[in-house]
Order: sequence, then structure tokens, then C-alpha cells
Amino acid sequence: MGLELIFALGLGGFGYFKTRKFVRERLRFVDVVQRPAAPVAIGVATGLAAGLAVFVIPFVGGLTIPILAGLGIGVGVRHGAKDSKRLPAP
Repeated sequence: MGLELIFALGLGGFGYFKTRKFVRERLRFVDVVQRPAAPVAIGVATGLAAGLAVFVIPFVGGLTIPILAGLGIGVGVRHGAKDSKRLPAP
């Protein structure tokens, strides 16, 4: 259980920071990302995809990885969208 939790926290943190940077820099002018439902939809989609991956890989179990991955990426989208609103236009 300890190794799975460490991996899940690392994956959630990595997903958060990379997604926040990507949304802030690349998806800055995309209107869909600015909607309030976007982080929820992206987080749920990530959680489902990670859940399928965990289901296929036999040595990793539980729902910790999909939940933390979806949460990290969803929150990263939300914070990246807020950051992009504050940046000056190019």
C-alpha cells in the first residue's frame, strides 16, 4: 500500500504541474478550457483512463491512482485557466 500511495501522489503532483503549465501557455485562448465544467470533465476522463490502465496492469490495484491522477489534472486545468486570465495579452 505504501508504494502505491507514493506513486499515486507523484503522478497526481506531476500531472498537476504539467497540466497547469500547458493550459497557461498553450491553451490560453481556448474558450472551452475557461468554462467551469472543463476541469471536472477532464479530471473525470483522466480518472477513467487511469482506472482502465490500473485494471489492465495486474500488479497495481486499488482506486488511489485513478482518483489522485484525475484530481491532480483537473485542479491543474482549473489553476492554469485562472493563471491565463491574469497574464497580459501578447
